[in-house]
Amino acid sequence: MTRPVGADSLQPLYVYDDSERNRLIEEARDLPSIEISSAAAANAVMLGGGYFTPLRGYMNLQDALSVARDMRTVDGRFFPVPIMNLVESTSAIEGARRIALRDPNVEGYPIIAIQQVDAIESVSEEEMALMTERVYRTSDMEHPGVAAFNSHGREAVSGPIQVLNFSYFETDFPDTFRTAVQIRTEIEARDWQRVVAFQTRNPMHLAHEELCHMAMQGLNCDGLVIHMLLGKLKPGDIPADVRDDAIRTMVRLYFPENSAIVTGYGFDMLYAGPREAVLHAYFRQNMGASHFIIGRDHAGVGDYYGAFDAQTIFDDEVPAGALDIEIFRADHTAWSKKLDRVVMMNEAPNHSKEDFVLLSGTRVREMLSQGIPPPKEFSRPEVAEILINYYQSL
Repeated sequence: MTRPVGADSLQPLYVYDDSERNRLIEEARDLPSIEISSAAAANAVMLGGGYFTPLRGYMNLQDALSVARDMRTVDGRFFPVPIMNLVESTSAIEGARRIALRDPNVEGYPIIAIQQVDAIESVSEEEMALMTERVYRTSDMEHPGVAAFNSHGREAVSGPIQVLNFSYFETDFPDTFRTAVQIRTEIEARDWQRVVAFQTRNPMHLAHEELCHMAMQGLNCDGLVIHMLLGKLKPGDIPADVRDDAIRTMVRLYFPENSAIVTGYGFDMLYAGPREAVLHAYFRQNMGASHFIIGRDHAGVGDYYGAFDAQTIFDDEVPAGALDIEIFRADHTAWSKKLDRVVMMNEAPNHSKEDFVLLSGTRVREMLSQGIPPPKEFSRPEVAEILINYYQSL
């Protein structure tokens, strides 16, 4: 199994010892507390689950700036994006060395973690602009990731954390949410040696399914981990429970037994394109995958990124030797009318656009909302039925 990034073993920040966790929960009740952003809460979940090994907590400003510029902390540790706890005001925790972090995504704002306060630093507009431009490759506030990042406040609270729960992910998605620790354990139990991971924030159409089969066969993998994002998306994206139902149905019907597992992780989508692709590869290595599928416009939104920027960043910007996981570079996949099967479009000579079954997302949503299944060359009928039921319930 692939070793974790920069460490011999995973370093989850969730407090697994029940007595120690209960003691910390009692301590947290008397600590100064602050409500954190959804992004910071998602970072706590990822840190707690070991996905961000070997980070010990939220970055200070100099580390965040260094990571934004060069994907290295000041002391040289590789990490693709700043992991920060940015807040509007720190008046409630002024002078405190240990604080309780309150989860904005759960009713009553319960405490999700305890943080040791190493520093509180004001982030200038110039520093926010630098991080925004380097990570997102744009400063356009119409970009959902840019807008979210710049809405969190300008006070950076840095320091290590102890995670006390996994927010709403563990309770709302008990069959799907898994930590990196749990996924590694399952991969080991299944005796998979070569494992390919597939990222999704959408239901999987036939082309996605076939892409996973292609990767497994081409890489000679023992297993596939379909790893779906369970956190906040942009308006109009399909809810996680619907995606989960659609994907599990597809796997049950169209994948051999013991060849694929469906899991999810608690994180808010950044839509940061190339940088987020590197982050996705980073934490897939930590969960035990040896390979990771990156397709056209991976983690992108709108027209902010080139079709293959999320692949070329591994050649042009990721430091040599920073990651052990290997990237399976995929083109757009679609049904070829000439060949009567799904193919990667760049591997289909003598084809024009008209030779493929291509439907825009807008057209697919229109069909589903009208109760019309997409053609069988685009979507499995069982998956289409689930999505039709969802759209007609709106």
